Amino acid sequence: MTKDPDTLLRQHKALRERHARLSRALVRISASLDLDTVLREVVDSARAVTGARLGLITTIDDRDLPYRFLSSGVAPEDHGRLAAWDDRQLLYDHLRKLPGPLRIGDLASYVRTLGLDPTVLPGNTLQATPIRHQGMYLGSLFLAEKECGRAFTAEDEEMLVLFASQAAAAIANARAYRDELRARAKLEALVETAPVGVVLFDARTGCLVSRNREAARIVEGLKMPDRPIEQLLEIVTSRRADGAEVDLAEDPSMSEALRRGETLRNEEIVLSVPDGRSVRMLVNATPIDAVDGEVEFVVVTMQDLAPFEELERMRTEFLAIVSHELRTPLTSIKGAAGAVLDASPGFAPEEMLQFFRIINAQADQMSSLISDLLDAGRIATGTLSVRPETSDVAALVDGARNTFQAAAGRHTVVIDIPPDLPLVMVDRQRILQVLSNLLTNAAKHSPESLPIQIAARRDGTHVAISVSDRGQGISPERIPHLFRKYASTDDAEGGLGRGLGLAICKGLVEAHGGRIRATSREGQGARFTFTVPVADEARVDPAAASTGQGPAGQDRQRPARERILVVDDDPQTLLYVRDALTVAGYRVLETGDHRELSDIIRAEKPHLVLLDLMLPGTDGIKLMKEVPELADRPVIFISAYGRDETIARALGAGAADYVVKPFSPTELTARVRAALRRYAEPEPFVLGELAIDYERRHVTLSDRPVELTVTEYEVLRLLSANAGRVLTYRSLLRKAWVRYPARASPKLVHAVVKRLRRKLGEDAASAAYILTERRVGYRMPAPGRSGRPWRS
Repeated sequence: MTKDPDTLLRQHKALRERHARLSRALVRISASLDLDTVLREVVDSARAVTGARLGLITTIDDRDLPYRFLSSGVAPEDHGRLAAWDDRQLLYDHLRKLPGPLRIGDLASYVRTLGLDPTVLPGNTLQATPIRHQGMYLGSLFLAEKECGRAFTAEDEEMLVLFASQAAAAIANARAYRDELRARAKLEALVETAPVGVVLFDARTGCLVSRNREAARIVEGLKMPDRPIEQLLEIVTSRRADGAEVDLAEDPSMSEALRRGETLRNEEIVLSVPDGRSVRMLVNATPIDAVDGEVEFVVVTMQDLAPFEELERMRTEFLAIVSHELRTPLTSIKGAAGAVLDASPGFAPEEMLQFFRIINAQADQMSSLISDLLDAGRIATGTLSVRPETSDVAALVDGARNTFQAAAGRHTVVIDIPPDLPLVMVDRQRILQVLSNLLTNAAKHSPESLPIQIAARRDGTHVAISVSDRGQGISPERIPHLFRKYASTDDAEGGLGRGLGLAICKGLVEAHGGRIRATSREGQGARFTFTVPVADEARVDPAAASTGQGPAGQDRQRPARERILVVDDDPQTLLYVRDALTVAGYRVLETGDHRELSDIIRAEKPHLVLLDLMLPGTDGIKLMKEVPELADRPVIFISAYGRDETIARALGAGAADYVVKPFSPTELTARVRAALRRYAEPEPFVLGELAIDYERRHVTLSDRPVELTVTEYEVLRLLSANAGRVLTYRSLLRKAWVRYPARASPKLVHAVVKRLRRKLGEDAASAAYILTERRVGYRMPAPGRSGRPWRS
């Protein structure tokens, strides 16, 4: 039947309006490359295109995890309830699996058929469509409640599908742009913080394009006061290792060399300026070709040779000190022996005995110096061993004081040790050596009229022992270098013993699994503090503890056969760690393939995991996030990377400890023992007004007891003991339920957590104690931290 002209005109006008709305919407979503802006424009424009009152968009990231959940036209309180809805992800997963768009007139009934609770849904009519780009699912668009109470039509569905296809391209472009910016930022940060100088030249003009912080630092000493650093090329002269000199500003061959893209490898070059200042560096140059094959840029890396020259100077100085220190007692020994050999027949026995005393004392001094040298070598190679036994700190400190005063120490030594200090597990002779070195160091840097103090206190699973003087103190710039073997000194006293003493202290303390540090304020003295592990009282012979004679060797009870999993791709490290832990009484499991990690943990259930930081194709910090089984047990990183930033990242990811290679077997076993003890006997947990006393199984909120069932308490205990780490639904089911159902649903965990939240006075929308990680599990924030998994 032919339609009348007015009808056709109205239809044509409506079609033009729809086309105009769609065009305006596409222009808006394409106007920006910022991903958050694009997503906000998509959900707003989808409402405008279809006339919907409410709009929602959900997206996923590259790992198929929720990325953004945005709403438009939804009241803030409704958005909060929807964000906290436990069944939300189940509904999204269901809609995601649908082959195409979906139009529903009675949303509540539809949701009930899926076994979900519809009470938090903001509307009852729904128009939804997936957002796909080149076959890849990016997210979903949801529209609810058309204006004026009308239902969604087939035309709305068609418009939404067309709009979603274009929105997918805009989202994909914004994500690609974001990823490119991130990759560029990472590269720029890597170059900027690189320990070598990096300079980029334009090969066509020879001009400097960019340089990093280290490059600027290397040539900073050549800069003229009235010129910027970029103008150094105009005045600097380059001298190569063969003696050839090149004026970089006047020699045209340099620009030609840049255009040719000559490659340099480990070329030693000296840069100098007319007033005689110079810097020596090791240079590499690499050309970068343009699309047409011509050289476009040249990357030059430079390494300052001054630190290596300084290190060589320090080594030469160290050898000179060694020679001098050993020659001094040797000269005395030879002189005394010669005097005895050349003595006249009437040489008195008393005089001869005095020469023998000189020989004996100087031989002892030489033996001590050689022992220090050997200890320094063992520390450097990681072969220093200690034999820990149960010891009393007061007895150790008293012995160190007596030795110090017997060796003509003139300072008063004040001891401040609490009577309830626990026993420690140490090698007595080695800790006496540490205390003696620290006392000698303090005596050399403080007046005899002022006392030296030795104090001790409990510090978690360790005891902290400090030696303090009241001398002139240490300048702040020297403190970071005090414990280095070649650390320079400001005075001429001390010689080799002074140069090695603190370095040996550091090695001995770390061999026990402890740490040593120095604090000082100039003019107010210095304090050296080191830690040693508390003895495991469950494994100490009471008789030995009462006498102060700790068990050694076979007298000390061996640790229980805890299972330790070692993950490292280096066979030598696996062998070294296995031998050390086996001798200590642990059962060792080992693998070099991180892909086997989950299977081994599920099958063997190790009590602790030793994890290498760098593994082929991944790293330990990434595995901490990706392998849920690691959340159930303490993890100690072992790595050759000892930078503070790296250690902080590892500990922030949930690691129990971090051991830097090379390490001694004693340090490793001490760290393992301490981590196992902390995991088995955690300290009371306090977060805000919530407190958990694990020993009494007592939970309080604002000092009022909270009554919990066995399962509720166990879930809360697991979450708090792993505060800051996510525990998966499966992990909680396996550990908190006495009888773990083989096909248990996460809804069991949901129900218990819901009851726990109610008893803790919170709900999912405003959780402060138990936070939800969507599609993964739950976590409690570490004390002093907070955070929510979703950004709305």
